[in-house]
Formats: sequence, structure tokens, C-alpha cells
Amino acid sequence: MEKEYCQDCSRREHVFDEGRGIFDYDERMRASLLKYKDGGRREYGDFYAQAMIRYGGIDLRRWRPQAVLSVPIHPRKKRIRGFDQAGYLAKVVAEATGLPLCCGYMRKKSVTSAQKSLEASIRRKNLKNSFEGREGDWQIRRLLVIDDVYTTGSTVDAVSEEAKRHGVENIYFLTVCIGRGD
Repeated sequence: MEKEYCQDCSRREHVFDEGRGIFDYDERMRASLLKYKDGGRREYGDFYAQAMIRYGGIDLRRWRPQAVLSVPIHPRKKRIRGFDQAGYLAKVVAEATGLPLCCGYMRKKSVTSAQKSLEASIRRKNLKNSFEGREGDWQIRRLLVIDDVYTTGSTVDAVSEEAKRHGVENIYFLTVCIGRGD
């Protein structure tokens, strides 16, 4: 099977196995996601999640994940925003696919700088040790991680690294948008 990589994945190794973003992270999608995340427009989340299921369906069937985990949000940011945008997407995807949602399996233990304002090398350092998984073997071998945007993969890598500490063998991701990997 021929592999197709984004610019980012063809340039560097990642902790996760494979993933897919549904839309290009362009100016129009950036504005749309801001309305969802900071404007509380949850109906956008319903649309995004349905697009993830529809256009990521072939990948989901091939990956055969056993559970869904959203990239955790720090409680302070959740209070400011009013909801967990990745958690909302993950809930809709889990319900639609019949997969269990991993609630309480991982938390973001520290507030970090906004990733979008940082260079790729700094993003990895920014997230180092910022996620903490619930102790013990999770009994999950193939995990689907959900987030809103993938740019350099630093966030998905940090979550994947922690999940692998808990026995997860294969990690896949679905995001609403994917950037160029700058």
C-alpha cells in the first residue's frame, strides 16, 4: 500500500501511528474554529464531528480503534472557554461510532502557552510532561485521539507518549483541520 504523508510527517518521526485532518487549516477554517472554540457555537462542533465521521470513515474502519480520547484541556481554560471543544467532538464521534469514550483517562496538568504562537521546536518543549494519564494499564491497544487542529503534531505526540506509558500500542488521530506542519 502506498503511503501519503503531509509535509510534517514526511519530515519528522512521531509517537502516533497515523492520522487525518478533514479540512485544510486555512483562513476560513481558522475563523470558523474560533467561532466554535471561543464563541461557544456548539452547532459548529456537531458539523465538524459529522464531517470527521464521514470523511474519516475509511480510516476509522482500517484503524479499528477500541476507544476514543480527546486531547485534554486544562480546567482553567475550560472555565474561560465554557466547554471542552475537543471533548465535545470526541463525544459525538464516540456516540456515532459506538466506541467507548475515555473519560478521566488523561488530564492536562499544567497550563501551557498557546501552541499557535510558537515555533515547532518550542511547541514540543511547551508540552513536555503536561499530560498525565490515570494510573494502570488501560486495556486499550488501539486508541483514537480527537482534537480540533493538527499543525506540527506536538500535541498529539505528547498525548500519545503518555498513552503509550499506559499500555496503548497504536495511536491514531482525527482532527477537524490540518495545517502545513510549519
